[in-house]
Amino acid sequence: MPRSDKIHQNQNDFSKAPLIDHLIELRSRLIRSIVIFFIGFLISFYFSTIIYSFLVNPFFETAGSSGEMIYTAPQEFLMTKLKIGIFGASLIGLPYFAIELYLFLAPGLYENEKMALIPYFIATPFLFLISTLMVHYLIMPLALNFFISMQIESNFDNLSIKLLPKVSEYLKLVTSLIIAFGICFQLPVVLTLLAKMGIVGSDNLKKGRKYAIVLTFLVAAFLTPPDLISQIGLAIPTLLLYELSVLLVSLIERKNKKGIH
Repeated sequence: MPRSDKIHQNQNDFSKAPLIDHLIELRSRLIRSIVIFFIGFLISFYFSTIIYSFLVNPFFETAGSSGEMIYTAPQEFLMTKLKIGIFGASLIGLPYFAIELYLFLAPGLYENEKMALIPYFIATPFLFLISTLMVHYLIMPLALNFFISMQIESNFDNLSIKLLPKVSEYLKLVTSLIIAFGICFQLPVVLTLLAKMGIVGSDNLKKGRKYAIVLTFLVAAFLTPPDLISQIGLAIPTLLLYELSVLLVSLIERKNKKGIH
């Protein structure tokens, strides 16, 4: 039997399978995803102190030996560790859920469609990792240096104002930046997917460049704290990724034209 006939036969078998079988399979995959999320939470909560120490490292490196952090409610640090557990579980559980969803849908896809999705499964976590490292090693030190420079020493009119971050507020700042950068860094993935679906083209992206610049700075202002460092730090890489997306979409279009000819 020709390969194409086998593919069509597999798709027909998939579509003819009873609905209840699909629902049972989907339930099993959801249960496994929940179990992985719970395991990820337990692991992240167990190592939450180590994880938090890593997250606050930019602050203590910037503040030096005088750096201090506080919590003002007895349960605040416990709640912070629980949030670290949930955040870590999400980083583990969501990629696993995406894999389970792909495996659930894979029998109904052509072989070339399956292969086309693999690069996106690699690019998505890779871009998220790059964005996280950028937040930790570049954006946070720059932003914290700016915030700490606003302190007022005691020799100025006998007035002393010192930055003492709350552990919960610091975690909120870091995680919000990681999520914001992680989302914006997925721009090439989204645009190339839309290009493969024929929804956007390189000409449209080039014509919309000026609108993309304005929208990027608006989104950066909305997603980041109200300081120029983190806003510009998010906007500039996003614009560079937009230009990279234009190039990738152009390559996809050329490849599609060659395939037609």
